[in-house]
Amino acid sequence: MTEPTKPTKLKRGRYELLRKLGEGSQGETWEAAETGHDARETDARDPSGLVGKWERYVHQARTGEARDSRGRLAIKCFRIDKAKAWKDVELAEREAETLASLEHPNLPKYIEHFEENGTLYLVMEKIEGETLSNLRARGRSSHEEVTRMLEDIGGALRYLHGRSPLIVHRDVKPGNVIRRPDGSYALVDFGAVRDRLKPQGGSTVVGTFGFMAPEQFQGRASAKSDLYGLAATALSVLTGEEPENLPHEGLGIDVLASVPVGTPRGLVRALSAMLVPDPDRRIDTIEDALELLHEESRPAPRVRTKKERKQQRREERNEQKRQKRDDRAARRERRRERRERPVPIVPRLVARFGLLVALAAVWLAVGVVTPVVLILLSLLFGAALRRAAAACVRAARRAQGAIGRASAWLSGEEEPDVRVRVASEPGGVRIDAPHDDDAFDDAEHADDWMQDQLARRTEMEARRERMRAHARGNLAAQKRKHWGR
Repeated sequence: MTEPTKPTKLKRGRYELLRKLGEGSQGETWEAAETGHDARETDARDPSGLVGKWERYVHQARTGEARDSRGRLAIKCFRIDKAKAWKDVELAEREAETLASLEHPNLPKYIEHFEENGTLYLVMEKIEGETLSNLRARGRSSHEEVTRMLEDIGGALRYLHGRSPLIVHRDVKPGNVIRRPDGSYALVDFGAVRDRLKPQGGSTVVGTFGFMAPEQFQGRASAKSDLYGLAATALSVLTGEEPENLPHEGLGIDVLASVPVGTPRGLVRALSAMLVPDPDRRIDTIEDALELLHEESRPAPRVRTKKERKQQRREERNEQKRQKRDDRAARRERRRERRERPVPIVPRLVARFGLLVALAAVWLAVGVVTPVVLILLSLLFGAALRRAAAACVRAARRAQGAIGRASAWLSGEEEPDVRVRVASEPGGVRIDAPHDDDAFDDAEHADDWMQDQLARRTEMEARRERMRAHARGNLAAQKRKHWGR
């Protein structure tokens, strides 16, 4: 089909081809306008054209279409005589059926498809705007525009990948992404979708070099292949360069070295995750990529000064101290509640009898027998054993105090706390320590231990002095013997 020198009508004058938008090996894409409904049929029964206009009005009201006679459409023409096999014709029809099932604001709206004069026509909405390839030719896009493109086209891919069966575009590139006048983006040209519908073993290489995922060269395409194409498209318009001309690291594109200075780190990380050459290591879904984009695009936290960091650490330590104090207070409260809880009469009697037996055994073994034995032995071995006997008596007294407190608790009497912590003051923490016999016993025991250590040191010093005197006496005797010769 060659470009007509005058407007060409299709489907009995309903569509008028205006200008050619593109051409492929087996077909063309035209811009067209809808002019009316089946002109040859309506001319015979409606010379004035009023019936046709009324039917067209009813059709638009039922379908929700809001196009006037000057509305623009896109018509793809597949020439059946140029098909290499009948399978290509069948797949072209299935492509039209697939597009007929799609409905998304960032995808072209399907109108209809029909066959006429040996050509299959696919009629769809023509999205107004410019392709990213034309915009890239005039300069680079800002990272805000690239982020909006990723969100809009990512939403379209999420819709396609969520269909059953799965729909893979396979040819996401700047020439197939259009920016509308309102700044939104749309994905067009589903010519490569039909190869997804081929039987197993019939896959072919479909896509555009530079924007194809590596696995597409092997005829293996998946939803991750569309993520790669979308990221390559975003990086191309962000840098103004073709992907193959950007810095590479191994088989993959070095995104960090390619992007302009000042690119948000969230955008860099999202593109890097989508451009991983290995599909098994590439990010799984467009949702994950957009989440990474928005998560890392949040403003970085302000760098705190040294004084602020010290203040924060001080506040954290104070908070830890308050938490510890609260925990100790809670433990003391739990212990107090347990002490105040009444004990049944039978266990209380058994416990009191056991405490009485324990007290008698302690005084008999530790307070009487052991001290008497130690005192008798001290007649032979010195004062150290007498101090040990006194320590045994003090231990028996401490045991008696502990048994007495346990007996008081069994009787329901409140036991005073050994240490009571009061509110903090600017100068420190004030602690009230009530009278405790055990505390005095411990102090007396410490004094005895110190006296024992001093006595041992004095005895050792005396022994060393005797040894030195003996040595001096031997030396003097040797000298006298020497001079007496």
